[in-house]
Amino acid sequence: MQKLMLGIAASLIAGGAAAQADELRDMAKEIFAPLPSTIPAVQGNPITPEKIELGKALFFDPRLSASGVFSCNSCHNLATGGDDNLETSIGHGWQKGPRNSPTALNAVLNEAQFWDGRAEDLKAQAKGPVQAGVEMANTPENVVVTLNSMPAYVGWFKSAFPEEADPVTFDNMAKAIEAFEATLITPAPFDAWLNGDDAAMSDDAKAGLALFVDKGCSSCHSGVNVGGHGYYPFGLVEKPGAEILPVGDKGRFAVTETAYDEYVFRAAPLRNIALTAPYFHSGKVWDLKVAVEIMAESQLGEELAGPEAEQIVAFLESLTGTLPPVTVPVLPAETAATPRPTAEVLVK
Repeated sequence: MQKLMLGIAASLIAGGAAAQADELRDMAKEIFAPLPSTIPAVQGNPITPEKIELGKALFFDPRLSASGVFSCNSCHNLATGGDDNLETSIGHGWQKGPRNSPTALNAVLNEAQFWDGRAEDLKAQAKGPVQAGVEMANTPENVVVTLNSMPAYVGWFKSAFPEEADPVTFDNMAKAIEAFEATLITPAPFDAWLNGDDAAMSDDAKAGLALFVDKGCSSCHSGVNVGGHGYYPFGLVEKPGAEILPVGDKGRFAVTETAYDEYVFRAAPLRNIALTAPYFHSGKVWDLKVAVEIMAESQLGEELAGPEAEQIVAFLESLTGTLPPVTVPVLPAETAATPRPTAEVLVK
């Protein structure tokens, strides 16, 4: 495979993209996959139009937070690549969170959620920030009281979960958000190229794809989401500096309490990566080319030469997709029974 990729990369760099297109595409299809053309199914949560619409309202509603300030969209802004473009997110009481916010786009295709994979799916993920003291600082009980206080929400929950006698629950809130997030699929030029459109990617992007595989990047960043699965040490060959890899954040170790998992993180999904600076769990790198160079050195022991980093960036830019139209919902008005917002920090 390595000799094949070296040959393809050399041909593409030399301008022989047309002659190598089929060979490169056949190789790519063994490693990656185009995005699905329909909304992906999620385990234990049948997706319906009613559930999607409810989930969209909840995703944008800041009243899921104790302060009434922060919504899911605050940290996963759909107008800016599905994240907040901050080093680490700002939450309740203007506290600064410990990690960079991952994108919500295509997140349904990830093996697990969060940098350390502590949530098995988007249902579990949706519950975490709502309760985290540094994020939305609310409680399941207060969320249910808040939603029940607004008749429109009660009706929407009944439509989304028609077989349940008491559908306004914290679990159903999470299921509805998951259903909406499952629609956030962003087909990109790379998908069109995988599906046979030779003109969808530039020659530099194709050369970058060949290098991405040849250098070993695809060993961790593969599949439909070009990552989002598997757990790997950050600094497999050479650990980056403490600013990029903070000593106090031991990654998956916090989940497993196994020494083997110190400084281990889930491989980041790379779709829309050009939109989601800054990079890494620490959010300390703002330039995509620099991030590529750091990963090459830290994970592969490679120093990229000449135009290689630029060509890999060109490939990564071909992963920038088109977000389906999302109309910001008009949310139900509060009533006298709606809990009032608080700025008190949640203590557990």
